[in-house]
Amino acid sequence: MAYRDNTKVIKIGNKVIGGGNPIMIQSMTNTRTEDVDATVAQILKLEEAGCDIVRSTCPTLEAAKAIGEIKKRIHIPLVADIHFDYKMAIAAIENGADKIRINPGNIGGKDKIEEVVRAARERQVPIRVGVNSGSLEKDLVEKYHGVTPQGLVESALDKTHIIEDCGYDNMVISIKSSNVMLAVKAHELLVEKTQYPLHVGITEAGTVYSGSVKSSVGLGIILNEGIGDTIRVSLSGDPVEEIKAAKLILRALNLRGGGIDVVSCPTCGRTKIDLIGLANKVEELASHYPLNIKVAVMGCAVNGPGEAKEADIGVAGGVGEGLLIKKGKVIRKMPEDQLLSALKEELDHWGE
Repeated sequence: MAYRDNTKVIKIGNKVIGGGNPIMIQSMTNTRTEDVDATVAQILKLEEAGCDIVRSTCPTLEAAKAIGEIKKRIHIPLVADIHFDYKMAIAAIENGADKIRINPGNIGGKDKIEEVVRAARERQVPIRVGVNSGSLEKDLVEKYHGVTPQGLVESALDKTHIIEDCGYDNMVISIKSSNVMLAVKAHELLVEKTQYPLHVGITEAGTVYSGSVKSSVGLGIILNEGIGDTIRVSLSGDPVEEIKAAKLILRALNLRGGGIDVVSCPTCGRTKIDLIGLANKVEELASHYPLNIKVAVMGCAVNGPGEAKEADIGVAGGVGEGLLIKKGKVIRKMPEDQLLSALKEELDHWGE
């Protein structure tokens, strides 16, 4: 059995993670949380893209108080991200946060942590204990002669013990690094020492392009080892891109079904249509359909039907024209500029 099948079950709003439940996709808003309208608008876009859980920062009391109004207008659990001030954690909990993310080492002394845990316990709000390689404690850096997987794990366990000593175990752990293989090793070590569900991600991964690649490698290895109950792909870009990348990673690992799988050829000298432009348009079109099918986009009318035979439906290009293909058989021939609309018509009536 995978590690994730045996983790503690944690309820986050109307979602459940751990214990073999489906892996949840997370993202984080980049609006000012105090700006309720802007934050809600972004969360609704994330919901449409397939986000399961969303996190918003609460650096001010105004932001923490905005949690309540934001929750009234969204449909997925809202996590409050807290740094340095325990009062913000308590305020976020009192205003309905479904989970809080804290580092117990930077929100105050033991008495302050106990106050936060007391508030969380009263409302059964889970606490995500977060540790980042960029902020690893100085004594652990010295102990392990640098930032190491062992240091990250020790730091994470120290933080969970602090919460446990307050009589609370409704927790999720995250240990993140921008170093892909360091993050992989840290997760492999951590699962030997705890049964808490893990939130997995490669932090500060980079732009949409480079960050997606690094996250795919890191998350791919970790998830394939049976580790991880909820994930975030951290990108410097529109948070919606994080959801798109996360869904593709889970689908590639056969950890999540649903949604159209678009495959396309890499183009070659035989390509006579704008395949790259067409493939991008098909991918965007397909994102709006909750169909569990494969759509192929091929640039060559010679090999296209054969290469697309494993797809449920596909299009292939010729010289200014194209073919509509189902299960490897050509069903229609049409001008190139009609391919997308023909495919849309098929998807609109799929299964009828």
